[in-house]
Amino acid sequence: MSTQRWIAADRTSPEEERANWSLRPTRLSEYVGQREVVERLTIAIRAARERKEALEHVLLHGPPGLGKTTLAHVIAAEMGSAVHTTSGPAIAKASDLVGALTKLKAGDVLFIDEIHRLPVAVEEFLYPAMEDGRVDVTLDSGLHGRTVTLRLKPFTLIGATTRAGLISAPLRSRFGLAHHLRYYPAEELLQILRRSASLLGVESEPKSMETIASRSRGTPRIANRLLRRVRDYAQVRTKGKVLPRVVDEALALEGVDTLGLDELDRAYLRIVGTTYRGGPAGLEAIAATMGEDSGTLEDVVEPFLLQIGFLSRTRRGRALTEAGAKFAGVAAPEGIEVDSGLFVTEA
Repeated sequence: MSTQRWIAADRTSPEEERANWSLRPTRLSEYVGQREVVERLTIAIRAARERKEALEHVLLHGPPGLGKTTLAHVIAAEMGSAVHTTSGPAIAKASDLVGALTKLKAGDVLFIDEIHRLPVAVEEFLYPAMEDGRVDVTLDSGLHGRTVTLRLKPFTLIGATTRAGLISAPLRSRFGLAHHLRYYPAEELLQILRRSASLLGVESEPKSMETIASRSRGTPRIANRLLRRVRDYAQVRTKGKVLPRVVDEALALEGVDTLGLDELDRAYLRIVGTTYRGGPAGLEAIAATMGEDSGTLEDVVEPFLLQIGFLSRTRRGRALTEAGAKFAGVAAPEGIEVDSGLFVTEA
C-alpha cells in the first residue's frame, strides 16, 4: 500500500523506535503482561545472581511488537549487565560474530534479534560459544592453516524471533530458557496505555484508553503508536484533551476501524469474499490479485484475521468464516473444513 500501516506490528522507522524507548519498562516489576514468562524469568535471574553466574541463554519467540527487545533489555538490567544488540541479518560472516563475542565482559548480554536469519556457517560457529565459552578462529587456509581457540567470558545470549519454526533444532537445544510471548488481552493493553499516557503527559478519559486498547490487535507497539497518533490529533483539534469522539475521529482518519482492521485487512477480506467467492483460495493467488507480497499477507495480515475468527486455513487454501463473510458482505462458503493442524485460533 502507498500509505503507512499504523496497525502493522513491525517497526516502522528509527524515529518510532526512539519514541518507544521512553515508554518501555526498565524492570520486571514494571513489565505488564506475560505473567508466566515474567515469573519464570524472575526465578532464573534471582538464582543466577545468588550464584554469581551468568544467566542461562534465553530464546524469546512470538509475533512482532509484543516486547521481545524490551524484555531482553529488562533482563540485562535485572542482572546488572550491559547489553550488546545486533541482528541475524547484520552478522554476515563468522568474523562479525567473533567481534561481538570477544568484546563482551563477564555477565554481559548479547541480544540477537531475528536470530532465525543467521547464516548457517555463523550459526554453527555459535555452538561452542554457547556451550563451552570458546570460539575457534581459523588462520590462513590449506596445508598451513591453523586454528586458534579464543576463550570467552561468561555471557548470556538472548535470541528473539518471530519465526520459531525456522530455528534449527541444534540451535534451539542450546538455549536453557525458551519463552513464547502471547498477544495481550485488552485489560493488559489498557494498563500499558495508561502508563504511556502518563509518561507522554496525555490527558484522557478512561473510555478513550479503552477504545484504543480494543483496536490495538493485542500488541503493545500498536497501542503506543495509536496513542501517539491520537495525541497529535487531539493537540490540533481539541487542545490536547483526548475524548472518546476524538479517538474515533483520529483512528478513522488513519483508516483503523472499530475492530482494529485497516484498508489492507479489509481489501484482503473483500478479495477472498468477492473474487474467490469466500474461498478456499491459495495464498499466492490472493497476493497476485491484490498486488501484494504473499509473505506480507501471511505474516502481517492473516494472523489477526485468524485470531478474531474471520479467516480459516484449509487444506485447499484460505476461506472466510461465517463471521468474516458477514463482515465482507458476502455469503459464507459452504463445506469448508478447517485444518486445525495449521494454526491455533485464540478466542
